[in-house]
Amino acid sequence: MSLFGSLGAWQWGRAEQKEAMLAETARVLAGRKPQALALAGDGSRLQAYDWAAGGGEFLPGPAILLDNQTRDRQPGVRAYRVFQPAGGGEPLLVELGWLPVPGDRTMPDVALPQGPQRVAGLLVPPPSEGIAHASPTALADGNLLVIALQPEALARALSLPALAPRVLKLDPDLPLGYARDLDILPNTLPPERHLGYAVQWFGLAGAVLITALVLTWRSRRSAGKER
Repeated sequence: MSLFGSLGAWQWGRAEQKEAMLAETARVLAGRKPQALALAGDGSRLQAYDWAAGGGEFLPGPAILLDNQTRDRQPGVRAYRVFQPAGGGEPLLVELGWLPVPGDRTMPDVALPQGPQRVAGLLVPPPSEGIAHASPTALADGNLLVIALQPEALARALSLPALAPRVLKLDPDLPLGYARDLDILPNTLPPERHLGYAVQWFGLAGAVLITALVLTWRSRRSAGKER
């Protein structure tokens, strides 16, 4: 019963955490007051959400392909490239969007945007790693395939001194990149699913309690009859 109750409490907490994330994102998107892109490297805002905009350019080098990403029930990858803000600060990953992957697992090409660019979008923490831990895999075309965005490991793979700990989800209205949105919980459970699981775990805890009470009552009743 204690185990089921703990699992229920954990799922309930995850639901509250994600509801808070969605509420904060909605607040930021309602205002869309642009901050400097350098804010992506602010260590005090690692788990925060900010609308940021600024100029700079995409650095030459590999694209980062985040594997196991679905869109409209189709398998694919999310493509990222490194962007260097013009005003200085750490380079950051910019999500260019989602691309499909066919059954033979041929990875898509990700063109490097040329010249100075002005980008805008939502600064977010990298997608949750879960229990996945693996080094970036170099593909034949030089791009990197990953199952989680780990800024320190990616910085080493890209031979960069550092990467900002937050990434920029590019504004879908910009004429750049691929199919994308500003969903901060892609390929993860929404809050209502966590609440559903919490109810199930609490229900199992309740069932164990009732079973224990019934068995205890029967045991005492049988003991009483034997006397």
